[in-house]
Amino acid sequence: MMSRLSSRRGPLLAACAVPIVALVAVAALAPLPYVVAQPGVTADVLGEHEGKRVISVQADGGEVRSADGRLLMTTIAATTADTELRLTDVVRGWLDDDRAVMPKEAVYPRGDSVEKIRKHNTEQMNKSQSAAVQAALRQLRLSADEVEVDLALEDIGGPSAGLLFALGIVELLDGDGRGGDLTGGRTVAGTGTITASGRVGPVGGVPLKTLAAKRDGASVFLVPADECAAAEAAAPDGLRLVPVETLRGAVDSLKALEDGGDVPSC
Repeated sequence: MMSRLSSRRGPLLAACAVPIVALVAVAALAPLPYVVAQPGVTADVLGEHEGKRVISVQADGGEVRSADGRLLMTTIAATTADTELRLTDVVRGWLDDDRAVMPKEAVYPRGDSVEKIRKHNTEQMNKSQSAAVQAALRQLRLSADEVEVDLALEDIGGPSAGLLFALGIVELLDGDGRGGDLTGGRTVAGTGTITASGRVGPVGGVPLKTLAAKRDGASVFLVPADECAAAEAAAPDGLRLVPVETLRGAVDSLKALEDGGDVPSC
């Protein structure tokens, strides 16, 4: 009996291997519901991006100040919603330290077309810019009647630049409130949504954004407090992580960095 089973085992294994190989081949060729992301571009909200000044401010009765430091908004670059990723693409993304594999629905609305997604991201950016202006003026106790603010960053969508827009407006109008720069002359990067009342919210993609920040010269990274753990797990050496919950808290932390005071950390 044993000899008969042994003699049949080879053909049986070979027969079983055929559908397994076929399944693996199908899996390797089938599109998967993921996107692969990597560190994206940064933009200094205190300067120009693609030939246009990012923040233009006109104050009633006076000129706005100039700033020596930089405030970098950070982004991630993800494969598009209509890109079909195969198993090999996903595996390469998992193995690359500078990339991340994420479920497609975590980045793009489910079922929407590329054009609808682009429109959605533009709308989110516009709302974010409006909230940033309101939050900054509220922080400085200024009326919208006294100040005109124009924000120009059309090619980057989504709400995640809200915090940096608000900080940029504060820097240009008031600096640190004592005649100096809010940045202290540093290159400060960060991310975070913002409400008109100044609350800072999470955005996703923070680990990759810390890599973009360090790559482009930042020494400090402002991170929504709820995403501290994610940022800390992947932050490159030499990048100081500062958690923020509100615009006021971000301003206070930047002032404390310059004064040598206590600064929260992740």
